[in-house]
Amino acid sequence: MKHIPTLFIQELRSQLYAPATYAAGVLFLVLMGAIYVLLLTSSAQMPQEATPAEEFFQLFFIPVWFMVPMLTMRSFAEERRLGTLETLLTTPVTSFEIVVSKFLAAYFLYICLWSLTLLFPYVVSTVSGGIVIAGQLNSPSTLIGGYTFIAVSGLLYTATGIFTSSLTRSQLISAMLSFCLLFIFITGAKMIALIPLGQNPELVSLTNVPEYLRTFQHLEDFSRGILDTRPFFFYTSNAFLMLGLTTLVVRRKH
Repeated sequence: MKHIPTLFIQELRSQLYAPATYAAGVLFLVLMGAIYVLLLTSSAQMPQEATPAEEFFQLFFIPVWFMVPMLTMRSFAEERRLGTLETLLTTPVTSFEIVVSKFLAAYFLYICLWSLTLLFPYVVSTVSGGIVIAGQLNSPSTLIGGYTFIAVSGLLYTATGIFTSSLTRSQLISAMLSFCLLFIFITGAKMIALIPLGQNPELVSLTNVPEYLRTFQHLEDFSRGILDTRPFFFYTSNAFLMLGLTTLVVRRKH
């Protein structure tokens, strides 16, 4: 594990040199900025049941579906295409150290981009000439819960992107696989819950499983200040599972 800091810095530097990183950042900020302004405008025109901050977090999946694939698609795919991964594996570093360093670099950028959205209320306050006070747009409990959910769920989403990148030499295929898996993780439980199971007791008991996996329910609980340990365990354990599978894939293809 002693090589992880060095590998992390090297991977982070590589990410900062990649055009896809800046494309993901610009798209993310423009998209989420536009969504934030639209939510504020809608709230000003007509009273809403949820606050703009709550509605803002409810749309977290939109940037996740394109940002995570763009941040992770080149992690292993590009190195396999260029042949640099084989060279790296001949050095005194383990496959797990390589996987963890790439994961940490992508996750660091993921958190950095989301952190920039904290500035949105202050930008709106400045643009409005002080008519809108930044503090009025912030609900401490919603912000703490929402960003905690973003950080915890991001562990699994980033690890998923790293995993799909290890499966192929093509960045495009990696991005498509990552999008599909993220789509399943975020919406799959909700779609399963919509399946009619009839009156069979054995089938009806299965409805508890989708309830445990429902991402939007987790987000709603976090936004209300309910920090249940089950989502923490779900996202972190599955993130470790994805990283473990990635390590096995890297070892097998070496």
